[in-house]
Amino acid sequence: MHALVTGGGGFLGRAITEQLLARGDTVTILSRGRYPEVEALGAKGVQCDLSAPGDTLVNTLRDVDIVFHVASKTGVWGPRESFFSANVTGTRNLLAAAKAAGVSRFVYTSSPSATFDGKDAEGKTEAQAPYPDHFEAPYPESKAVAERAVLEANTADFATTALRPHLIWGPRDPHILPRLITRHKQGRLMRIGAGQNKVGITFIDNAAVAHLQAADVLAPGAPNAGKAYFITDLDPVSLWPWINGFITGVGLPPIQRSVSAGFAKFVGGVLEWVWRTFNRPGEPPMTRFVAAEMATSHWYDLTGARTDFGYAPLVGPEDGLERAISWAKDEMAAGRL
Repeated sequence: MHALVTGGGGFLGRAITEQLLARGDTVTILSRGRYPEVEALGAKGVQCDLSAPGDTLVNTLRDVDIVFHVASKTGVWGPRESFFSANVTGTRNLLAAAKAAGVSRFVYTSSPSATFDGKDAEGKTEAQAPYPDHFEAPYPESKAVAERAVLEANTADFATTALRPHLIWGPRDPHILPRLITRHKQGRLMRIGAGQNKVGITFIDNAAVAHLQAADVLAPGAPNAGKAYFITDLDPVSLWPWINGFITGVGLPPIQRSVSAGFAKFVGGVLEWVWRTFNRPGEPPMTRFVAAEMATSHWYDLTGARTDFGYAPLVGPEDGLERAISWAKDEMAAGRL
């Protein structure tokens, strides 16, 4: 099988690429920049901007069997047009190019945030979690629009599916774990809400293998064709005790301070106004979206993924946490965290 992985040099894209190569598949990674360390593993690298791909994209896709569209602009703050250019326009361009090149299968990396309405979501199935009427940030809105485009593109000769891995973590994590460590060292990490909320999280190896498992059964008319699926580790965690376990595991003191969810959301709204009004650089230290994400429960029923394409995680929670702590301690010792 010849697979094309967009964002193949990123956190999840590289993990998918490594698993594909390990089982003998041919892999092309497509991204804006070069990733020599991934190419050294055996992947072919192609540079392309999906928001304005030109002829490069169709030509690259001509002998490809399946596309894993992992690349995405992420974040909790930024201009709406930048998220839509990368996540919506880029996805539509890739879908059109894949069809023109004769690709028959397309796996999209979406996000549960595409369905997040700011309230608790406990054990919900995909059918019980529709797209909300309002989004607190442009990232989840752009992912929802892109996901719908992917699912609507499913036809009798072009099979598409979307996976929604939640809070991907583990070794090489460039986002969640480094941010927890950095904010805690700066004295800015505090518990939001009562600390009883449960959240589904996804170890990196499990997020990657879910993509391969979905791809292996995907075909026109397959059970997962035209559908979206939540992906997490099998059981949710109590978020704040889990964070404290990681923090103390790397040798830092436990989180002591807390703030109510309502106050955090109020502060987030004020800071968003300040950043927007005065065009402040970077992102606000708190936003309404982050406050809601950190204070609510959001974990999902995985029956759909387990039934339709046999989703089975590779790594359990204790092993995953041990690996993550070991990696983070090495990064801290080397001065990279």
